[in-house]
Amino acid sequence: MKNIFISTLGIVAAAMITLAPISASADETRSQGTFIGASEHITTGGVQIVKTADGGAVVILDSDFSLDGAPDPRVGFGSDGTYAEASDLGELQNISGLQIYVVPPSINVDDFNEVYIWCLQFGVPLGVAALS
Repeated sequence: MKNIFISTLGIVAAAMITLAPISASADETRSQGTFIGASEHITTGGVQIVKTADGGAVVILDSDFSLDGAPDPRVGFGSDGTYAEASDLGELQNISGLQIYVVPPSINVDDFNEVYIWCLQFGVPLGVAALS
């Protein structure tokens, strides 16, 4: 039991260390939103897009993020109600909690105004967050 607790603390500490440089940059641009469920799924919580001073970007699903479950959930971008398949950032790491996804340089976050939790298997949105 002791080892599990220490391992969990290590993971949390690593996440905090990873977030610290992102949050500390005065040159970053942020957009954020709150998920609304779609396709009869419950998706809640906040999301942030952080553009770092070096031109990179990350998507941060906040600690209050939650999805009720679905097969093959993915994280990606879209605009005006349309998911962009080429923006897929990968499989959802967990159905709840803090998660970080690095946006590859080939994806320009400024081209999108929504973050999606997308069901690849059925081709439907599970949750959408409009960005502001």
